[in-house]
Amino acid sequence: MKDSLIAYCGLDCKNCEARIATINNDDELRIKVSEEWSKLNNVLITKKMINCTGCHMDGVKTPFCESLCPIRKCAISRSFNSCGDCCDLNSCDKIKMIISNNKEALERLLNRNDYE
Repeated sequence: MKDSLIAYCGLDCKNCEARIATINNDDELRIKVSEEWSKLNNVLITKKMINCTGCHMDGVKTPFCESLCPIRKCAISRSFNSCGDCCDLNSCDKIKMIISNNKEALERLLNRNDYE
């Protein structure tokens, strides 16, 4: 799934506002996203951190996606295209928060062949 806009966790990078801000070089959107993500995660996220081309894409990533995301790190270390390749998908603590709150992400993982 290299060059896919579906992240390892099943989220759709194509519609991610951080990616949209990066692609369009939109500082206003970067500010909006940094404020929303700061509140959501209870941590300071600056507009400079809002640069990402997508989980599977070559190029810049947000600091979290680049080096902190446990889902991305796990999938890469296991040479998975996505968490949909993992037999532990339904019991994994790393991805539980994503797929329990985002049914579309789970569907993308279950139907991963549609995105390869």
